[in-house]
Amino acid sequence: MKTDDKKFDLLAPDTDEEEKPAHFDLRPKRFAEYIGQQQIVEMLKIAVEAAQKREEVLDHVLFYGPPGLGKTTLAHIIANEMGVPVVHTSGPALEKGGDLLSILTHLERGNVLFIDEIHRLPKVVEEFLYPAMEDFAVDIIFDKGMNARSYRSKLEQFTLVGATTRAGLLSAPLRERFGIFGSLDFYSEGDLEKVIVRSASILNVSIDEAGAQEIARRARGTPRIANRLLRRIRDYAEVRADGVITKKVADRALALEGIDVLGLTPLDIRFLNVIIQVYKGGPVGLEAIAATLQEEPDTLVDMVEPFLLKAGLLARTSSGRKLTELAYKHLKIEPLVKGARQMELPKI
Repeated sequence: MKTDDKKFDLLAPDTDEEEKPAHFDLRPKRFAEYIGQQQIVEMLKIAVEAAQKREEVLDHVLFYGPPGLGKTTLAHIIANEMGVPVVHTSGPALEKGGDLLSILTHLERGNVLFIDEIHRLPKVVEEFLYPAMEDFAVDIIFDKGMNARSYRSKLEQFTLVGATTRAGLLSAPLRERFGIFGSLDFYSEGDLEKVIVRSASILNVSIDEAGAQEIARRARGTPRIANRLLRRIRDYAEVRADGVITKKVADRALALEGIDVLGLTPLDIRFLNVIIQVYKGGPVGLEAIAATLQEEPDTLVDMVEPFLLKAGLLARTSSGRKLTELAYKHLKIEPLVKGARQMELPKI
């Protein structure tokens, strides 16, 4: 479905290959192509097949987990497997109830409505979703005060797929209306290596096993980061090497990117060093760290903390954030003791 109104470009299903951004080509289109998250994929396969056998619409699905783990990809795969279009929008884009109403009334039976960052939906928009998800209807209020009248408009049955990095911020009424839940976790290095090899073949890049392993080791358990690093290393290999990505080439390219052996970025290193230098290893509140780094707290929560917690470099206690022994070892710094002279932050 096409529309000339730019405001409703969201309604155009993602079926035109020419309109897709280049990076989308790396996304798998079917469950058979998807790597990792085996338990979630198997659960979705069963749900999709059961819905098809009964000729029903798939239950609403909620994916949650850190950024870059495949929530958007799975939403598109669900639509492809069901043989229906997908309409893509996001929580911040839906400012008013009318924005969502325009999308809902254009949906056809079985369509997949994907809302990214669903935890950022305004409350007034979220309330439109309640009857839409449960009864496939929307309640429209005409006039105000004594003359107010309510009209319930029926919708075609559809599947809502929501994605969030902050499941705890979803209201209970919205969360409970989903029928299928998928918690995405960080990838193992083995699965990431498979992702990198697959992406390299699509990009027509030559890469050896050691090169793929090196990228996987530094990709923070995240396919999106693995693919981004692969593109940057490809550029380096074509300009500074013979075009083949080896462990040595990957190491040199990643050093230019500021990615260390664990996959930590300059922002990660600054985060850890601020806790050491300014707050003597913690515990310290997130707001204090964000103020010192001059970064938004949400940036640290979404981009920095998940991997540091997963890697065992950071502990989140009731008193605040605190570094672990592993963090001191990785930074090659002795744990600070009372009265010890504070060290300068490294230049990055």
